Amino acid sequence: MKSFYITTAIDYANGSPHLGHAYEKVLTDVVARFRRLMGDDVYFLTGIDEHGQKVQQSAAKRGIEPIELCDEAAEQFKELCSSLNISNDDFIRTTETRHKDVVRKILQDLFDRDEIYKAEYKGFYSARAEQFLQEKDMVDGKWPEIFGEVTEITESNYFFKLSKYQDWLIEHINSHEDFIFPRFRAKQVLEFLKEPINDLCISRPKERLEWGIPLPFDEEYVTYVWFDALVNYISAIGYGTSDFDKYWPVNYHVIGKDILLPPHSVYWPIMLKAIGVEVPSSLLVHGWWSINGDKMSKSTGNFIEPSEFVKEYSVDALRYFLIREMSVGQDSDFSDELFTNRYNSDLANDLGNLLNRVLTMTPRYCGDTFPARTIDEEPEKELEAAWSNTESKVVELYEEFQFHKGLELAFSFIRSINRYAEQRSPWKLAKSEDQKDKETCATALSLMAESLRRAVGLLEPVMPETTARVYELLGYKSDASWLERIKPSDALTGAKVGEKVILFPKPQQEKK
Repeated sequence: MKSFYITTAIDYANGSPHLGHAYEKVLTDVVARFRRLMGDDVYFLTGIDEHGQKVQQSAAKRGIEPIELCDEAAEQFKELCSSLNISNDDFIRTTETRHKDVVRKILQDLFDRDEIYKAEYKGFYSARAEQFLQEKDMVDGKWPEIFGEVTEITESNYFFKLSKYQDWLIEHINSHEDFIFPRFRAKQVLEFLKEPINDLCISRPKERLEWGIPLPFDEEYVTYVWFDALVNYISAIGYGTSDFDKYWPVNYHVIGKDILLPPHSVYWPIMLKAIGVEVPSSLLVHGWWSINGDKMSKSTGNFIEPSEFVKEYSVDALRYFLIREMSVGQDSDFSDELFTNRYNSDLANDLGNLLNRVLTMTPRYCGDTFPARTIDEEPEKELEAAWSNTESKVVELYEEFQFHKGLELAFSFIRSINRYAEQRSPWKLAKSEDQKDKETCATALSLMAESLRRAVGLLEPVMPETTARVYELLGYKSDASWLERIKPSDALTGAKVGEKVILFPKPQQEKK
């Protein structure tokens, strides 16, 4: 069985979960579930980043210890994962001993090999970004808003020889086209690397910041939060132990575009190169969500609470919208209107109505089990042809991270089943005394159920609860592989028809 390791970025403890966090978790989960369905041995990691100046300051304002704030944040993000049905295998906290020990081991190793040195620094510092800046980071002579207040400081610190590896990194990006997905993001990194990069300051003096991992070779300093945080990807899977090679190198680090440069595309691969560890196979870089066309902001109220949408609709409804609406790598917009339209048209009308038809008409006209198919005429041939044009294409699109297109194609097939139902009109055929019409009615209902079974199988990586529920209602049980389950079969013949349900109730129906 082929191993497959995938991670989200670890979320910063100094903040609450929002739509961006939800999307990254769901996207990564969809990839992980898809790879499991394809037979891979998947290890899926997420977690939180708990050190740094902002955590220390926020805790001080509340009059609590930093670890108390981190404990609260860890529970919030674990609850987010649970509410979104995220199938992560691990949740790492950077305050855990297993992580801190690896960070200190790496720092000592680099220091012993003269990859880390001490020097005095004079320059600009952003407390918000917790990083040192250069004048070239200015835009039109001003510091971008993302850096917040920038001050000029002078202090002694420890530096990692980042610049030593600049040429190697450029060559690696140019020779590994899959290293950054989508590829246009790689061009941004190469543009950044046209200018000489500075060595990375990997420490903060304790007199300024106490909440961090102490340097093993100088306890008066703590580790820079980004050097600390990035190591989670290897500390979680046992770096330094015999278990490490089972999953490393990682297949995909799933990250937002805001942390591609410089942490994940410059710091991280160079850190790994310096300690003799193979670099990640790929960075999967997603875009940002806006809300009603504007930037997300909790202070202005332009904010979506993912858990509230799950409560009002369902977890699969939110998962479906997030994956259907955003093309991986691009930005997208979230609004109540967009969500409601997608929910009503795709989920309630197309999928929900089809299931309702199958569960209502089958027992009414054919008894409490699904009949066999005995008719194979042009309408049946057309529907089967539609499936043959759908199945392999959806799998191929999923493999290319084109989940939005795969879902579009799957729901196009669901609409084909509904058109077939209209064409055959089993409610009319059932009234006929002609035996051929009765056989056609039975065939139509059987094929509708069988086609629905295959269609919801395609939705399983995105909507696992929906797939399981529809399988249950169709009386479908199978130990076959996923690729076998989505093949045409007679598995439903003789299966007991479930009770009629409204799979996706419309909001106005819920309020009655």
